Amino acid sequence: MADKASRGMVVYGDGLARIINESHTHLHALTSRAWCGFLSLPISPPSEIDDARIVREFAQLLDASEAYQNMSGKDAVCLIPDRFMDMRSAIITNNSSLKTFGGKLGCTVLQLSNIIGDNHPNADSPLDVVASELLKLLGFQEGKASETSPFDLVFIHIGDGEKNSKKDIDYVNHLVGQIMHIAETRSEISSRLHMSVVMSYGAVSEDEDTNLSFICGDGNNSDLSLLFPCQSYLVKGRNLRNNVRHHAPMLIAQWQNALTRKDMVETFSFKDFKEHGGILTIPADRFIHEVAFKLWKASKYGA
Repeated sequence: MADKASRGMVVYGDGLARIINESHTHLHALTSRAWCGFLSLPISPPSEIDDARIVREFAQLLDASEAYQNMSGKDAVCLIPDRFMDMRSAIITNNSSLKTFGGKLGCTVLQLSNIIGDNHPNADSPLDVVASELLKLLGFQEGKASETSPFDLVFIHIGDGEKNSKKDIDYVNHLVGQIMHIAETRSEISSRLHMSVVMSYGAVSEDEDTNLSFICGDGNNSDLSLLFPCQSYLVKGRNLRNNVRHHAPMLIAQWQNALTRKDMVETFSFKDFKEHGGILTIPADRFIHEVAFKLWKASKYGA
């Protein structure tokens, strides 16, 4: 158990999971140090436009589906600081709908251009600058962890829905590499930084993604099915979840030096996570609770 509260960073590659390849060595290096698994999502509404999907799936990560459903309403929304012991959170995104939603939940909304500013004219190493400035938001600077920080948790959302490109995933890959490099060469940071990398598949259909099913066992063999009991991601409270999508989950890798378990995963891929990941599957709406627990902003987490 850590003797001080951690501070969290979540790099979220929205819709980028399907275009990760062997060249993205920094993502693979992270998974070789991390514990890995899946975040299950609900079934997508029919004819959902991609901008709505982006906000809805992010709302799942924040366990804020009710707030998403009431985006155009006037009902009061329970803010992130109120739910998690005054946790100060920020979201960095270029998506205008996500900016609006994040602000509604009490997150500070930022853009990378706001963070970097005009104080870093060196264009030869922009990701060095970005990684350093992101860590400053969590109170990590010059290898030290300050007693106070602007934020407890920072989300970096990268991806443009149906326009997701090689440029986006390359950016995520190198950004993760820079953050890990700074953290691992500064032991005071690595023991306090709780790093999550989440990758989603974006808009999917069950017909085209049946090979991405994360159900354990052989559903066609009734004898073997007894060996694979119902996982907790299928249950909420005492009730079964009736809208779980059993394919194309979010992929998640989490790392914090000396505090997270190391799995046998070697590549950031669905196949490797399914075969060698240790956490199997949890509902996406439990993610924020698990992270808040690590930041000492929740007394307990779980399904």
